[in-house]
Amino acid sequence: MITKPQAIVLLVFRILFPVILASAGCDHSCGGSRKFPFPFGFSAGCPIRLNCTANGAAAVGEFTVQRVTSDSIRINLPAKCGRPILTAGQLFGPNYAPTTFNGILLQNCSSEIAGCFIPSTMVQTNFQMHDCDPKNNKTNAINCYSQPDVERDFIDYRNLTSSGCQSLFSAISVNEYFGNNNSAVSLDVQLVKLGWWLEGNCTCSENANCTKIKSPVNRRRAHRCQCLEGFVGDGFQHGLGCRKAPSTCGPARYVSGRCGGAAQFGILVGGVAAGAALMVGVGLICCLVRRHSRQKLQKRTTRQLSEATGIAIPIYPYKEIEKATDFFSPKQLLGSGAYGHVYVGKLHNDEWAAIKRIKHGDFGSVQQVVNEIKLISSVSHPNLVRLLGCSIDNAEQILVYEFMPNGTLSQHLHGERTHDHGLPWPVRLAIATDTAQAIAYLHSAMNPPIFHRDIKSSNILLDYDFKSKVADFGLSRLGMTESSHISTAPQGTPGYLDPQYHQNFYLSDKSDVYSFGVVLVEIITALKAVDFSRPQNELNLAALAIDRIGKGRLDEIIDPRLKSERNEQTLSLVHKVAELAFRCLAYDKDMRPSMKDVAAELEQIRLRRSPSLERNLTASSDASSSSCSWTSSGKPLKVMFERPQLDCATEREKDDSPVSVQDLWLSEQSSPSSNSLLGHAVQ
Repeated sequence: MITKPQAIVLLVFRILFPVILASAGCDHSCGGSRKFPFPFGFSAGCPIRLNCTANGAAAVGEFTVQRVTSDSIRINLPAKCGRPILTAGQLFGPNYAPTTFNGILLQNCSSEIAGCFIPSTMVQTNFQMHDCDPKNNKTNAINCYSQPDVERDFIDYRNLTSSGCQSLFSAISVNEYFGNNNSAVSLDVQLVKLGWWLEGNCTCSENANCTKIKSPVNRRRAHRCQCLEGFVGDGFQHGLGCRKAPSTCGPARYVSGRCGGAAQFGILVGGVAAGAALMVGVGLICCLVRRHSRQKLQKRTTRQLSEATGIAIPIYPYKEIEKATDFFSPKQLLGSGAYGHVYVGKLHNDEWAAIKRIKHGDFGSVQQVVNEIKLISSVSHPNLVRLLGCSIDNAEQILVYEFMPNGTLSQHLHGERTHDHGLPWPVRLAIATDTAQAIAYLHSAMNPPIFHRDIKSSNILLDYDFKSKVADFGLSRLGMTESSHISTAPQGTPGYLDPQYHQNFYLSDKSDVYSFGVVLVEIITALKAVDFSRPQNELNLAALAIDRIGKGRLDEIIDPRLKSERNEQTLSLVHKVAELAFRCLAYDKDMRPSMKDVAAELEQIRLRRSPSLERNLTASSDASSSSCSWTSSGKPLKVMFERPQLDCATEREKDDSPVSVQDLWLSEQSSPSSNSLLGHAVQ
């Protein structure tokens, strides 16, 4: 006869057996701390098996896995000449295939391929080939293959390989992001997006959605599972299922399993009757062991940072970062960049901060982050965003920066902020001058010099008083492992990239000068650096500006809001800045001024104000920092979630509409160094 305690143990065993069996039959780790969720793994018992490379990275075939999400596998597909077209077969497996949201780039084609949804200018801009076969233009040409079939979710392998092309060169994938009731499309260069599925009827757990799919392999029923909002896990009955995240388990993160192993065992058993107390105790002991290990790691990390930098960098416990961001809640997401996601958070000292959570696998070892912190900590300039601290325990790499409440220059120029009516010219000129001085500092005052590599209006942030500060000057160096300034592929944002950098991949200070020239034109015109809604010959702002300025027709593209100021001397200064931008955009880098000269010339332009213009500047500055300042109950914004509003009573009627987090700082994607380029909303 079974006793009551035995019955309880048997019940617990029946509950846990499927999870234990799934875990025992599938190795979810590739020799490191990073664990992949069900159904992914690296052994024969895993429903979707990935390869494990010699250096401990996950791969599909010969291609490295960048990240896994609840509906896709992102694969790095670096540009390579002469790669056989049949190599594409590695991207087609029994449980995954490239989706129709990819443009597959091919070479050695018998005829030109038409109908690709990726703009040809985007392909040409980012893949200037000069070393494949420069004598054979036909062989050298890059053709883009896409399959815009609304009835299909996946690319057909036979159609791809029968396209008449012999070489698989690279790929560009499309992503759509939603936030603040808006959507934006980004293009990820040298990356292919694979959709994945499990065959059969839905095996989703409670609190999960089931997405039904028709397998492109055999046209059978297939599906994916995804936890509902507010729940975490993989969503599968035979995996971890879905549960609300307790405080010890951190944010909802699909790519890495948190609170794993015995800790999960304890959590699951904790809901069972008291007879399973022993198992709960085992789970608690494991949690204590893990906590002790994290504390040791944090102490060792603190020592490493102190020894490496010589500066006492504040080290924030991971739990404090979680608490500050409400477990990385989407409501506190400021934006997504090439290197990670940026959240707003309130630290223990009641200080608001911008918390950048670096993407897993982007920068490798902790030592790389230590070196990066050393770089950022070595600079000190009033117009560079200040590093407040970091957190690199719990297998995370997090940098904490000062919070900039008035968003980005891009948002103000392009009308992306609520209540925004643009910036007056004196404020724009001050922003340009201060930004130039910050970049000149990186070039001239640092030894060795620091090249930003991604100067753009969305990396110029504005503080309470609309003073500019340059962001990502340190993160842009992450991923650059070459000992020289030769880069294996162009890195930066379309529309801002030095054209000579495309040809020889040689990075110099003049590459930053070119990018800053584009920013100057943005300040003058309020047009985007690349805008597919403009006519084909005006798509690229730099080319448009060079044409208009060179022909003496600048007035055609000046921001109408500047013309409305109706000040002849203001327009005269606008023309002087345009002339400077024209020289910065010279094709030959040796013809461009240095950043130090640019900063000096802008300062001279700013000082060429007459007394009447000086009064206008003072009035405009007061209007931007006082009459139109971010306020909460009449005070400067300190607590961001008190629904602050832009108070411009002297200019227009007040509007009591709330301001969302996304209005405050949206750090956009950039830099193909992590295969991310903006498409639809390129800044």
